[in-house]
Amino acid sequence: MEEKLHTFLQSGLLEKYLVGDTSIAENLEVEHYIESYKEVSDAYNKLQTNLEIVAKTNAVEAPLGVLNNVLEATKKDPKVIVIPQHKTSWYSIAATITAFLFAGSSLYLYLKNQDLNSENQVVIEEIYDLRSDIDQNNSQLSKLSSELNKLNNPDTQKYVLNGNERAKDLKTVAYINPIDKTSMIDVISLPKLPEEQYYQIRAEFEDKMVSLGYLDDSERRLRSIPYLEDALALSITIANKNGESSLEDKEVAEISLKGDN
Repeated sequence: MEEKLHTFLQSGLLEKYLVGDTSIAENLEVEHYIESYKEVSDAYNKLQTNLEIVAKTNAVEAPLGVLNNVLEATKKDPKVIVIPQHKTSWYSIAATITAFLFAGSSLYLYLKNQDLNSENQVVIEEIYDLRSDIDQNNSQLSKLSSELNKLNNPDTQKYVLNGNERAKDLKTVAYINPIDKTSMIDVISLPKLPEEQYYQIRAEFEDKMVSLGYLDDSERRLRSIPYLEDALALSITIANKNGESSLEDKEVAEISLKGDN
């Protein structure tokens, strides 16, 4: 409803109605709005007041002695009243009314321009957001493409780590390329652990074990892990967050990197 009133007030019909420049249908429409909506009634009263001020400003003061001439004329012939005529400057009034109409039209165009500027700003922001989304998607696609190329590389070796009796549902896949010296791990499934424990993947050497990071069931995606040359095997163990280590007792998966895969 507010939009409808705004459209009506900016249409210029009130100003045209005030100066008698409306059709019968337009008169009925304007009178309906004046009677039904206080905002329109107030605007109409304000326009009337402004027009009266304009008319008074442009009115011509009667010449001195007019009243005496009128009184003398009525004494001589009561039926005839002679009033000296002086044309009112209706051109000035019309020009002023036109100025009001022009001002109303200018205000309407200004408001429309502001609305268009606001809409344009929204469109620009949406375009920037869309470009940002496109750039982000392109970045993700580029990353996926790179990972896919690594997996399809004939030099990439695939190692499947299945869980033992301690974690029967555990399954991860390691992809290692000794030529490009890259390693990736894909978490397929991990049994849930107590809050104080986590899964750790390690590389085994002849004289030591090196941690390659932790595995999280919430990160079921292909991700990179450190590449360590000359590693003999990969294993997954259950580690304690408090730092206590009895990893040999909690090993849940292992695969050799030197034998058949």
